[in-house]
Amino acid sequence: MATNKLKKESEETIKIKPRESKKSLLMEIAWEVCNQVGGIYTVIRSKVPSMVEEWGDDYCLIGPYFPNTAMVEFEPVADLDESPFGKIVKKMQEAGYDAHYGRWLVTGKPRIVLLDFKAFVKDADNIKFNLWQNHKISTLNAEPLVDQVVALGEMIRIFLTEFGDAFGSKYDAVAHFHEWMVASALIDIRHQNVPIATVFTTHATMLGRYIAGNEADFYEKLPTYDWAVEAKHYGIEAQATIERLAGQKSHVLTTVSDVTAKECEVFFGRSCDLILPNGLNVTRFAATHEFQNLHLKYKEKIHQFVMGHFFQSYSFDLDNTLYFFTSGRYEFRNKGYDLTLEALKRLNFKIVQAGLDTTVVMFIITKNPVYSLDPEVLHSRAVMEEIRETCESIEKQVGEHLFHASAANDDPNLPDLNDFVDEYWRLRLRRTIQTWKTKKLPHTVTHLLKQEDDITAFFKRTNLMNHQQDRVKFVYHPDFISPTNPLFGMEYGQFVRGCNLGIFPSSYEPWGYTPLECVVRGIPTVTSDLSGFGDFMMQLMKDHENVGVYVSHRKKKSFDKAADELADMLFKFVTMNRRERITLRNKVENISDVFDWSNLRSYYDTAHDLALKRKGVLRV
Repeated sequence: MATNKLKKESEETIKIKPRESKKSLLMEIAWEVCNQVGGIYTVIRSKVPSMVEEWGDDYCLIGPYFPNTAMVEFEPVADLDESPFGKIVKKMQEAGYDAHYGRWLVTGKPRIVLLDFKAFVKDADNIKFNLWQNHKISTLNAEPLVDQVVALGEMIRIFLTEFGDAFGSKYDAVAHFHEWMVASALIDIRHQNVPIATVFTTHATMLGRYIAGNEADFYEKLPTYDWAVEAKHYGIEAQATIERLAGQKSHVLTTVSDVTAKECEVFFGRSCDLILPNGLNVTRFAATHEFQNLHLKYKEKIHQFVMGHFFQSYSFDLDNTLYFFTSGRYEFRNKGYDLTLEALKRLNFKIVQAGLDTTVVMFIITKNPVYSLDPEVLHSRAVMEEIRETCESIEKQVGEHLFHASAANDDPNLPDLNDFVDEYWRLRLRRTIQTWKTKKLPHTVTHLLKQEDDITAFFKRTNLMNHQQDRVKFVYHPDFISPTNPLFGMEYGQFVRGCNLGIFPSSYEPWGYTPLECVVRGIPTVTSDLSGFGDFMMQLMKDHENVGVYVSHRKKKSFDKAADELADMLFKFVTMNRRERITLRNKVENISDVFDWSNLRSYYDTAHDLALKRKGVLRV
């Protein structure tokens, strides 16, 4: 289990204040509360049921108010006097602030406070002046997002200050801040000595993300970086300073993995107190075959896409086809897309050399600027659906005629079914097939990209353009998968269940939800020892590969050797038989409980308890 390190505090520098036993309240604060913009939204939303189970209505989330998302996920509550949180919102409203109180319409329906900071953006210069005067946070030439962040931070500060004044002596309150985007409020309330215990969680340091995306061997060079020099170099002085001060001033500093904890020591000048691993709500099935059936169900949907995408040009045996995928934010190096593509190129060579008739279809799912879906891709899918409808009509006609002929005929032999098909349907099927078939290669990209990127450049450079003789085919889908998507028509989670393997050999990944999402759905996955999830798995179990979690060793390997290792892993997976892959899916599904929030919430409980204890510490 990941190491939890409690910060040692010298008995010579502290004096414990006696604390009365009071009722505890927890406020969890993030930019992503009721605002789906990234992985932290998944962390917070998926954790809600477990937090509500522990805290009930003594738990409240605080985030920004955006009308579009609030319209879908937020339910206002009229009676503001039913809780301390509602009372403070009412007080803010009476003072003219645009604050909203209600329930978040997710499982658990927690209390939620949403703060509309638009009016404060106009006053951002004054807020930024105070940040400089009180904390020496420079916001000169900062990106426009910083104005929004400090405006929201000011509203959060007002809420927490009012809360501390009204209820600080009555309740033991904890405010848990996620990431730098709400952290200016933490810095201010600590400066003002507001009687609220504070926890700060960084899910990925700003400097780590920037540097790792631009420099090789980030972790080897990590101890040599000067945070102030790097922040100035990348133009993120405001963000990095807010993050650093929040890390230093919080009662408890946490992060999501030991990997990121090393960054905190360098960039924050403080060791993390605790590691808070990320989890999900895990759905387990009473019978093992149930989740296997879901795999087959959604794999059939992927089959339909593959037929529409590839069979226009040439066909291959779908029963001997494996579906691999990678997904996540478009960071070509950080997310390991570069290594994945290189390993797949080598895998293609290995399969061809071995003379295997297995086909691998590799899906790359990431968001990138596009004009639209490629009309040719859409047309191919539409014409295939026309073929399907024609075949279904023929099937119905043949079935009816066959029944009548069988009932009326004394001959037990099967009649010639061609006799039962009208000339109209024969001609229509022939013409539709002729219209559909083409000599063009299947597209490697499903959309019209606004500009060529590293992925498409790789395809052209290596000539991996979906040639018939290649055993590894590529489908680059630069958009999210959703039920409204005309190509797939399914949820992302359903798509994951239908695949055979997820590949995520990141070079920089503080945690890594994508491989975890595979595990909880019983799908084998590849992660890396440079990701928080991979590091956690290596500490958790030595035989992780035997339970379907493959770890690409990137810490001490060159890119070339890491690509060879990953290609070997993938080739080993390709050469498994069907029964071995079914067994592996069972093993993956069996370990998923480890990552259920009902088990991982205890890490958060420890952080909140520690913050309350430290709030009672008087530094002299």
